[in-house]
Amino acid sequence: MDQISPKPKQIFILSGQSNMAGRGGVTKHPHQHWHWDAVVPPECQPHPDILRLTAGLQWVQAHEPLHADIDSKKVCGVGPGMSFANAVRERVGVVALVPCAVGGTAIKQWARGEALYETMMKRAKESVKDGGEIKCLLWYQGESDTSSEHDAEAYQGKMEKLIENVREDLHLPSLPIVQVAITSGDEKYLEKVREAQLGMKVQNVVCVDAKGLQLKEDNLHLTTQSQVKLGQMLAGAYLQHFAP
Repeated sequence: MDQISPKPKQIFILSGQSNMAGRGGVTKHPHQHWHWDAVVPPECQPHPDILRLTAGLQWVQAHEPLHADIDSKKVCGVGPGMSFANAVRERVGVVALVPCAVGGTAIKQWARGEALYETMMKRAKESVKDGGEIKCLLWYQGESDTSSEHDAEAYQGKMEKLIENVREDLHLPSLPIVQVAITSGDEKYLEKVREAQLGMKVQNVVCVDAKGLQLKEDNLHLTTQSQVKLGQMLAGAYLQHFAP
């Protein structure tokens, strides 16, 4: 691999559950095999100024599926990361993505001390070792917290704690967070989790709403085109609120 561009990196952490990891274009075949169709929309094409931190903590040029070696127990497809990166790179320069999302994970699994959280922190800290600056955490999670009233009630407090912990552990007290208000999950408490996400009053935290984006037949995962749109919404929010 050629030496990665010496231009300063703007680092973005991608985290949460399967809709951040990306299931766009992933279908189940009759014989029960999951398969990604390998269709990469123009908005998600690779670019020399878009990098990705691998599971082995190496910087490489990024391409779909971004989470293939991170959410490795599942088949990954298109997520929002590449369309986000393509939409911000002209403004920010080298976009360096740190994928950390894992499908099917509840907010309690992202508590400090839990494996997912600690892996995310390890990756984030490693990402700045050879220069660059962590600019934002993009977070899309919550579908796994919509089945029980207890989980839905606890969501806001746990999410606020997560943000506090990340900022403290990375020594970035005002780290921008762009989170997604979920559009799928168990109807029972979906609205309660959305309410927490849309109503969060934490400094430097903004929310984009996935409601209205098209879902695949499973009624849980965004389609490839919805992921493209979501990445652009995340980019819009980042550029509007946080880009110099």
